[in-house]
Amino acid sequence: MIELRNEQLVIRVAEKGAELQSVKNGEGREYMWQAGEKWPRHSPILFPIVCSVNNDTYVVDGNTYHLPRHGFARDMDFTLISQTETKVTLALHESEETLKVYPFRFNLAVTYRLEDNKIHVIWHVENTDNQEIHFQIGGHPAFNVPGGKLDGIIKLDNDQPMDSLKSYIDGSHDMVEVPLEADGGVMKLNDNFFRNDSVKIHKCQTHRAMLMDINGEPAVTVEYKAPVCAFWSPYGKDAPFVCIEPWYGLGDPRDFKGEFKDKPLMNHLLPGASFMGKYTIIF
Repeated sequence: MIELRNEQLVIRVAEKGAELQSVKNGEGREYMWQAGEKWPRHSPILFPIVCSVNNDTYVVDGNTYHLPRHGFARDMDFTLISQTETKVTLALHESEETLKVYPFRFNLAVTYRLEDNKIHVIWHVENTDNQEIHFQIGGHPAFNVPGGKLDGIIKLDNDQPMDSLKSYIDGSHDMVEVPLEADGGVMKLNDNFFRNDSVKIHKCQTHRAMLMDINGEPAVTVEYKAPVCAFWSPYGKDAPFVCIEPWYGLGDPRDFKGEFKDKPLMNHLLPGASFMGKYTIIF
């Protein structure tokens, strides 16, 4: 486990999955969900897909491959590249194991950098192949809801009526827009809010989400430029956390049957090219 600290925060990052597992302030308050039977993760990195491909199956140049939900990066050991007291970079590249399920060569670097009461999470994907590669990437950080139960507020930076994608309890969705359940950009959290699994806001309608307690006291803010932000807590488990998830990608719509490269919100890199994305967590 890798530990970073400054005068305001102490964070812990695991080399497995390059996963942020703990964030505490100077008083020892823990902001991250500490795993457990209601959900066994903390903040997995979603790569090279976000959500699912239909039937865990996808096609590249007519060849069939299989990937589990959210891809493989979250379950693989990353290599420590560099570390200071307030910054760490870990990396993952292709292997015989990944090439069996994802036929592209790549280098994925993940950086966590502390700045005052902020954590900057930076992703860098490099195409080290001799062909164009296609990928998606996203974050899935789980934050404790103040008060110890799923009863709080998320305030978005857009107070106008917004749309979300039509989603289903199995995690799938259609590319059909439905009105977002929000009043002036305020989403009230409870178990029923996640009755259709995650709430997916796409088309860059929002760039900041603030988690607050029922009295409007802020706990965590996530800022992002990703085209999609999803919100999730496991339905029916009364789990006292919510995930705020910036995504550069989307899962397969229910009716999608095309090539991997033609999935909605796919990222493409020519040989030697690179991609950089980030989000910032403010405590």
